[in-house]
Formats: sequence, C-alpha cells, structure tokens
Amino acid sequence: MTAPIDRLQTLEAIEKDIILCLQSAGHALLELSKDKSSLKQAESHSNQFLKTLHHVESKLTEQINYLTQVSTGQPHEGSGYASQKVLQMAWHRLEHLRSRVNELERNKQKQLQTQTRGMMRPMQQQQPMNQ
Repeated sequence: MTAPIDRLQTLEAIEKDIILCLQSAGHALLELSKDKSSLKQAESHSNQFLKTLHHVESKLTEQINYLTQVSTGQPHEGSGYASQKVLQMAWHRLEHLRSRVNELERNKQKQLQTQTRGMMRPMQQQQPMNQ
C-alpha cells in the first residue's frame, strides 16, 4: 500500500530528475558550442541526459498507470476514490428520486384538485339558487 505522501515524494524525485536531465542537456550543448569542445565531455553529458530521461520516462509511466487505475474505479490499495465515487453517484440518484417524488406529489395534488372541482360543479348545479 502506497501512502499519498509517498506518491508526492516520488513526484518530487521525478521533478529533480527532470531538472538534472535539463542540466545535462544544457551542459552537452554548452560543450558543443565551445570553439575547442571536448567530444568526451559532450558525450558524457549526452549519456547522462539519456540515462536520466529514460528513468524519468519509466517513473512517469508508473504514475500514469496508477492514475489510470484510480480514475477507472478499479480497486487498488491506498485510495478511497472508488468509494467516494460510488457515494457521489448514490447521492445523485437520491436527489433525482427526491425531485421525482416531489413532482409526482404535485401531480397528485393537481389531480385531486381537479377531481374535487369536478365533484363540486354537479353539486352546485343541483342546488337551486335562492333569490
């Protein structure tokens, strides 16, 4: 089980590796831009760049795979996302049912009023008017 703090620390390490990668690329380009560049130094910095880039790529792929697993609701260790998602969907269904029940209640009241008026008219027509 990986704690969220461990995930953040891994992302921080990846960030540092990206910085190292950029520095290696910068050093390689700087070495190549010199009048008397050292091919050995440029090659060393380029190899460091490629090595760090490969490491960053593999670590980012791991993070993306983890996020893909979390976002699809697949069960995994260390996250309550799936449970939260289920709860939120249940809450939306409950709200929808409440609004539907209220709508049915309004329709029932309208129907009762219509029936009551319909029953009152014949009674009013039957009573003679006292004048």
